[in-house]
Amino acid sequence: MTVDDLFRNRDRLFWMLNVAGWTGYTLAAWLGALAHEKPESYFAVILATAVAGLVFTIPMRYLYRRLWQRSPAALAAGMLITCYVVAFAWKALQNVWYWDWVKDGWRPEELMSYVGGVMGSFYIMLCWSGMYFGIRYYQQLQEQTEATLKATAAAHQAQLKMLRYQLNPHFLFNTLNAISTLILDGANDTANKAVSRLSDFLRYTLDNDPMSRVTLGAELGALDLYLEIEKVRFGDRLIIEKDVEERALNALVPSLILQPLIENAIKYAITPSEEGGTLRIAARVRHETLMLKLADTGPGLGSPNNGHKSCGVGLKNTRERLQQLYGEQQAFTLGPNDPHGLTITINIPYEADDAQSTNR
Repeated sequence: MTVDDLFRNRDRLFWMLNVAGWTGYTLAAWLGALAHEKPESYFAVILATAVAGLVFTIPMRYLYRRLWQRSPAALAAGMLITCYVVAFAWKALQNVWYWDWVKDGWRPEELMSYVGGVMGSFYIMLCWSGMYFGIRYYQQLQEQTEATLKATAAAHQAQLKMLRYQLNPHFLFNTLNAISTLILDGANDTANKAVSRLSDFLRYTLDNDPMSRVTLGAELGALDLYLEIEKVRFGDRLIIEKDVEERALNALVPSLILQPLIENAIKYAITPSEEGGTLRIAARVRHETLMLKLADTGPGLGSPNNGHKSCGVGLKNTRERLQQLYGEQQAFTLGPNDPHGLTITINIPYEADDAQSTNR
């Protein structure tokens, strides 16, 4: 049982702390009696007083539950009155036991002597009440914090799913438009091949949870399905180069994090050029950071014909997904490619897939 489990079960926590507290009271009083050389019969008074204190504080708990929902003034007044009434009865019993067991049945002449020293008992009950409300307030604060974290996590998951699903219609529209063009041009075999690749790619996207992460190797495998569709469309005009370290293949990345970036590069760097262009995908692991680079040979950021838009759907969603998943631990940057074109760099914490590592 962990500390969190203990604090979640209020009944168990109350009994454990209450018994422990009165046990501590008994030990402290016993040590004080030893220091003052009290008779042995006095130790029976100490034990009986501790048991009575334990019993008296049980109904206090249920009374305080009712007071908890009241105003601070009513709560404070109720607590003070309860502490004094309980202390009054508790001290009277303690005095009677002391006179019976230590003083051999002696009784005082004045009635008020029965509650002599009640203020000391009142302070003890006041301390008990303060600890009770302090622990209860801590439990309520923890529950509110947990509820807030759950609500925040649910909101983040909903936003991530929305961003992920926003990509699929965008990609689907572009691909179906390309297939429609192939059919109009009479390239039915090529169109059929593209439809088959599209089916495989969509099956992959539907089989994977948008919230899950996959290895970079699996991500690149999914990209190959997508790139085969584009290769059917562009033929030799589209050149794909890969430079991926072995260690990087086992890194966990958000599912389909690269596809919208490649789609963006094809649209703005490859399509406008009669000669086509080259897409280069690189992955390195440096100092426990996974570095992903996607470079194209398009017009680049500095060209007046640059079609890349940093606020476009693909780039914007990728930025937001990374921000939601990694916060300040990620970096998403755009820069020039040598000799021309655009380079997109993603840096995220390196986390290896343990299952894949075990199988290697």
